[in-house]
Amino acid sequence: MNRLARSLAFLTFTLSSATLSPALAAPLVPVKVATLTPLSGSNSSMGTGIKNAAQLAVNEMKGQFAQAGFALSLVAYDDQADAVTGTAAARRIVADKAVLGIVGVLNSGVVIPVSASVAPSHLPIVAAGTTNPKVTERGLANINRVISRDDAEGPAGADFIVDQLKAKKAYVLSDKTPYGQGLADETEKALRRRGVTIVQNEGISAEERDFSAIISKIQRLKPDVVYFGAMYGQAGPFVQQLRSKGVNVPFVGGAGFDSDDMIKLAGAGANNIYFTTGAPPLDALPAARKTAASFKAAYNRDMDGFAVLGYDATKVMLQAILNAAKKNGGKLPSRTQVETALRKSSYPGMLTGDITFDSKGDRSTIKLYVISVTNGVRKTAATQSVRLK
Repeated sequence: MNRLARSLAFLTFTLSSATLSPALAAPLVPVKVATLTPLSGSNSSMGTGIKNAAQLAVNEMKGQFAQAGFALSLVAYDDQADAVTGTAAARRIVADKAVLGIVGVLNSGVVIPVSASVAPSHLPIVAAGTTNPKVTERGLANINRVISRDDAEGPAGADFIVDQLKAKKAYVLSDKTPYGQGLADETEKALRRRGVTIVQNEGISAEERDFSAIISKIQRLKPDVVYFGAMYGQAGPFVQQLRSKGVNVPFVGGAGFDSDDMIKLAGAGANNIYFTTGAPPLDALPAARKTAASFKAAYNRDMDGFAVLGYDATKVMLQAILNAAKKNGGKLPSRTQVETALRKSSYPGMLTGDITFDSKGDRSTIKLYVISVTNGVRKTAATQSVRLK
């Protein structure tokens, strides 16, 4: 090889090396998703599980985002299951222009004002635990959810109470929150349609922990079943006190009971308990075992139903961002583009089944589960596929 040929070869190698050098490659564009869940207070077990599941999903998809030119990360916010706190946190999320979506909101009473406050910014939300029909009945383009609605869960619970528990008289309670009240109302309506007599329907503060007066009324009225629309942090102490007074009738509720902390709080009273939920237990999801093992290894806790929903909510959001970026020519999409892609895309192969959203942001179809608790042990008592309207 002569001197000129050697010089040209060296120059070609140098230019190729410079082209491939990571130091000279375009930097990855930051992309964030935010979780907004209760990380403190009486609902923190569920909220932390959702946040951890979201982080797991983000970790799994970082590689795909890097290939697309984006540096993916998650930022977690604590809403304390409080509307004012959640709305203030949402304003901080909106101000961070790298955030393209919110996932995981647990409480209906939080997501209703939060979704309205962030709607003008077109920041999309995929909620994991909000069941009140009002969440998706307001015509907002930015709110979606992967869990069922109260008007599906309430009738499913009522059918179980009538068909399996054979109850003729029911005592209905709620915690007066949008979640608890909405679920109790839907269940009561369905029970009445099935011919069940409602011996009492009343609401109590979600902060109440002394239930002696209510239990006295239950003892006097002798219902066949007690239904309580509430979260586990209140339902656990309630059933513990109920059993300590010798009242052993079935105690039934909704997805708010779906926490191992419910069983801990109920103590020796964790018996003859049933609840409906759209959050699937792992015994109903063989395909989720690998994900559940990864979750347990990362966080040293079991992956409960709401963590499964939080994982799916995050996967859906992340896929929508990638879909929007692809449609945008590989460039960073706007929040509006993600909002549009989220509602219009299909998401096959999620842990909870294929997901598509209707025009309101509800899933087109979803499975509901009835979980029983006997001597502190949970098991799946029934399943039901529901097509949401």
